[in-house]
Amino acid sequence: MSAIRHIFISPGHNFFGRHGQPAGGHAALDVPVAKCRAGRGLEGDRFYGYRPDYKGQVTFFAWETYTDAQRKFDLPALSPAVVRRNVIVEGIDLNALIGRRFTLGGVEFEGTGEARPCHWMNDVVAPGAEDWLMGRGGLRTKVLTDGELRVGPVELWLMAVA
Repeated sequence: MSAIRHIFISPGHNFFGRHGQPAGGHAALDVPVAKCRAGRGLEGDRFYGYRPDYKGQVTFFAWETYTDAQRKFDLPALSPAVVRRNVIVEGIDLNALIGRRFTLGGVEFEGTGEARPCHWMNDVVAPGAEDWLMGRGGLRTKVLTDGELRVGPVELWLMAVA
C-alpha cells in the first residue's frame, strides 16, 4: 500500500537562490493537509505561483530513501524535513513517474523530472550525501488539478500515455 508520510510547506527558501550565501532559516512546516492549486503548487509554500509553467510546483521524496539515508549516514534522528521536498511518500517508485501524468489522492500531477540533490545536502545531512542521493533525489511535478493531499494511505493512478 502507498502512503503519504509527511507534507511539508515552507514560506521561504533555505537553499534555492542562495549560492555563495549561508542557508536560510525558514522552517519546513509538517502539515496533515495541503491545498494543491493547478498551475500554482501548494498554498503557503515558497514555490506557490513562483512562475508560469514552473516544473517544480510540488516535489516528492521517497520514505524509503529517507530511511536508507538514516542508516547509510548513521543518523537515526535525521528529520525528513532536511531534504526540503514537499511530500514524503512510501511505496511509490518516483523515478517511474518522470514524464508521466498521475493522480495521487485525487490530485493530478505531471512528473517533470528528478528533484536533483544539491551541495547543501552535504551540510544538512552529511558529507557525501549529495553524491549518494543522485538518482534518488525525488520528483519534481506540475499540479494539473485543484485538490487536497492528506497524510495517510493514498492511491496512485497512472494516466494513459498518449
